Amino acid sequence: MQIATIGVDLAKHVFQLHGFGPDGKVVLRQKLRRAAMMPFFARLPPCLIGMEACTTAHYWARELSELGHEVRLMPAHYVKAYVKRGKNDAADAEAICEAVTRPTMRFVAIKSREQQAVLVMHHTRDLLVRQRTQAANSLRGLLAEFGIAEAQGICRLGRLRAHLETDTVPEPGRRILGLLAEQIDELEKRIDQVDAEILAWHRANQTSQRLAKVPGIGPLIASAIVATIADASMFRSGREFSAWLGLVPRQNSTGGKQRLGRITHQGDGYIRRLLIIGAQPALRGSREVKANGWVQGLLHRHARLKVAVALANKMARIVWALMARGDVYRPAAVPAA
Repeated sequence: MQIATIGVDLAKHVFQLHGFGPDGKVVLRQKLRRAAMMPFFARLPPCLIGMEACTTAHYWARELSELGHEVRLMPAHYVKAYVKRGKNDAADAEAICEAVTRPTMRFVAIKSREQQAVLVMHHTRDLLVRQRTQAANSLRGLLAEFGIAEAQGICRLGRLRAHLETDTVPEPGRRILGLLAEQIDELEKRIDQVDAEILAWHRANQTSQRLAKVPGIGPLIASAIVATIADASMFRSGREFSAWLGLVPRQNSTGGKQRLGRITHQGDGYIRRLLIIGAQPALRGSREVKANGWVQGLLHRHARLKVAVALANKMARIVWALMARGDVYRPAAVPAA
């Protein structure tokens, strides 16, 4: 039995395999337990292996590549079109095996262990920030039950804590709210610790430092992009990279008529959110951005948040150019006041 292509439907414990021979005929339909995966592929001659880019996919791609196989990862929503009928592991594995051989299929670069370690820091920080927001909103909402109303924002938590030192909230409610405030303080300490780790990695990585020179991009955004994008040359242009981030208009064009809508929100939502957040202070504080005629023209016609999204799109294209060409960012000359 000669196997040329294998589609693997990943799972936690039971993996479904579907294999084609050199002539395209089905030669393998098999389930494997997790412990039997590596021994099975170690006995096979080198072949093409396709998998969806989901949880644990990069780990298995690295392990199987070390055995001499060619492993390709694909976005799951690109594979779905090849599922003929029904939804089960066997049908998914067959669709993966079919999709990986298509000449127009787009693949995901395999991340290294170091890249995934950096992303662990970012995902952990994102979780801690969301937990801090939840705790702060809970504290604000509970104090509102006693007629205390303060503006939203982490920077205004001090005002909420000040009310816990008065008798506005009777016991034992005041003590319990104090525990909630202590939890917020602990979360802030952990966020600061993760930020310090990210900053240390950023200072040790030259590519991340080059990206951080772009207005609106700091160590947090730069390190997230470098850790996520294993190879920028897999995108043909900066627009394709920004489209992958979901920063381009959604198209509903037909009959030669172009109809553009809001941004697609597809692709990596974490980096897209960071770029939009970074673009907003750049509109206010960066002299280079404020002096840009293109930006000023947009500000006269559109709301500031919409301009921030457009600036995030431009930042993404600049990032692609710096990574794909190994170039250094050269700021435009700011006209004298």
